[in-house]
Amino acid sequence: MRSAFYLSFVLSSPLLTSCSNTLDNLPGVYHIDIQQGNIVDQDMIDQLRPNMTERQVLYILGSPMLVDTFHQKRWDYLYSVQPGGEDRQQKKVSIFFNEENVVSGIQGDFRPSSGPVTKPSPETTVDVPKRDLELTMWQKIKSLFGFDDIDDTPKRDPDAKPADTGSQIKQTL
Repeated sequence: MRSAFYLSFVLSSPLLTSCSNTLDNLPGVYHIDIQQGNIVDQDMIDQLRPNMTERQVLYILGSPMLVDTFHQKRWDYLYSVQPGGEDRQQKKVSIFFNEENVVSGIQGDFRPSSGPVTKPSPETTVDVPKRDLELTMWQKIKSLFGFDDIDDTPKRDPDAKPADTGSQIKQTL
């Protein structure tokens, strides 16, 4: 009886340990994308230039993932992504500063571009024609409740010539 228990235990042990691998490879099972660290891409690195201040680097790349206490002038940016249960991909960039706290070097998986980078703007400008509204929405709501503060006097045309009122008064006398 004991030998049957030990035999079943020995045979079931490898099966139980391999359940995690079996469940990871089932078709149709959704795996989330896991991103960790600072998201760094080539466009961000292309914006970096020599002699940039620490503040400018913070604006472009954000705060560093690691600031070593023994190397205060080196900022490390780590980014890893594991898309949908695939192998993990990791990128690392180190920014070095000199005594004046400006960029003196970049090291890692990305290389800055040598020439000036012009990035097309994703924004577009749309010219909207002017709307000639007689009443604003607020004036319409107020008029529903009887609070008409609308000036009913005729408005003077700005292109019209002013009338000579002095000569008209002399002629009537």
